[in-house]
Amino acid sequence: MQVKVESTTALERRVRVQIPEERVVGEVDKRLGDLARSASLPGFRPGRAPVKVIRRRFGRQVRDEVVGELVRSSLDDALAQEQLRPASPPTIDPLLNNPGEGVDYTVTFDVYPSVSLQPLDAIEIRKPRAEVEDSDIERMIETLRRQRRRWETAERKAQSGDRAVIDYLGRVGEEELPHGRGEEVPIEIGSGSMIPGFEDGLIGSGAGDEKVLQLTFPENYAQAEVAGKEVEFTVKVHRIEEAVLPDLDDEFVTGFGVREGGIDAFRAELRGNMQRELEDGVRAMTKQRVLEALLEGQEIELPSGMVDEEIGRAMERQRAELRHSGVDPERLALQPSMFEEGARRRVTLGLLMAETVKVHDIQVDPDRVRQRIQTIASTYEDDGEVMNYYYSDPERLSYIESTVLEDQVVEWILERAKVEEEPMSFDQVLNPGRPDPASPS
Repeated sequence: MQVKVESTTALERRVRVQIPEERVVGEVDKRLGDLARSASLPGFRPGRAPVKVIRRRFGRQVRDEVVGELVRSSLDDALAQEQLRPASPPTIDPLLNNPGEGVDYTVTFDVYPSVSLQPLDAIEIRKPRAEVEDSDIERMIETLRRQRRRWETAERKAQSGDRAVIDYLGRVGEEELPHGRGEEVPIEIGSGSMIPGFEDGLIGSGAGDEKVLQLTFPENYAQAEVAGKEVEFTVKVHRIEEAVLPDLDDEFVTGFGVREGGIDAFRAELRGNMQRELEDGVRAMTKQRVLEALLEGQEIELPSGMVDEEIGRAMERQRAELRHSGVDPERLALQPSMFEEGARRRVTLGLLMAETVKVHDIQVDPDRVRQRIQTIASTYEDDGEVMNYYYSDPERLSYIESTVLEDQVVEWILERAKVEEEPMSFDQVLNPGRPDPASPS
């Protein structure tokens, strides 16, 4: 077998493999001989057909089978011989397989790039530190009360926080908007459920009022055909409703499963739930910051095949989410370029994590894998069946192992990096990017 390797780009390799005809013929003859001893052909007793008849009848089929197997095995041998590790599935160019001429094929693939890790003592991470304060609990209680509010007709003009029950009709130019008509639709003013300006335009209106709202769809609006376009909404207001919150009493807390201890027991249970939620949030934010620190300053040339595969997965996830939400993904004309930045980031992180695991010989902890699966299984009625669901399928088990290993790598880095605590509030941890209600205006 002859192997020739050509570097076409920094990461792309083209490997030509030539298999001599003698090797192909030897394997074909062996299989035809085996077949002659068992084949049943018309006019011959089983196992008595001459090899030349068997060759005439099955020769091409057997040769194709042999060549297929030889290509697979010879490619593995060639990659091992040249110490090449494909980062994407090899693409086989047209295969030359002519009797008497041997087998000649070329494969093209990307190899993994060289990855250099930062010194661990150079990595700086700000680890959030937060506690559940009494004010956090009171805000949560108000949120729960709002979730259970009822609406009563208000004999006044609409204010922010009210609900206006309206008919509306939307037009872009002379064309009525698809799904742009509604009757007796309740719109909560200030909820952000409509496009910018719509809800604000209802403030000050009262029952029986009719209004025309001249607005513009956002440039990034989900329905691409109207994104950035001017739109006119004709609105008729039927009534204005105000929210009435339930009293904070025993009846209220019973609705959340607290049957003894009243308000004090409710607050204690709420604190416990919020504390667990906060701990999960701190772990998630800390992990995110470790990954960001790992990425900082890294410029790795990425295999295009890996990026393309990740873009494909991201697009499929987006399509699935849209379908789950009742939106036809085809209407949005999703483009690979929309997902490229995120895909490149995830591929880079994957390479850095893999290199960390390899260089520092970090092994996945099977006990933690089992614990993770048990945690998932505990939410189902038949936990044994769920455990078997993961352990009986290597691919499903591998997914859990990879998530556990990623957590182990994050912890391993935290133990060795420069870590500084950053005081934060409950809302800053659980709702990053939103205004903190605990902060002064």
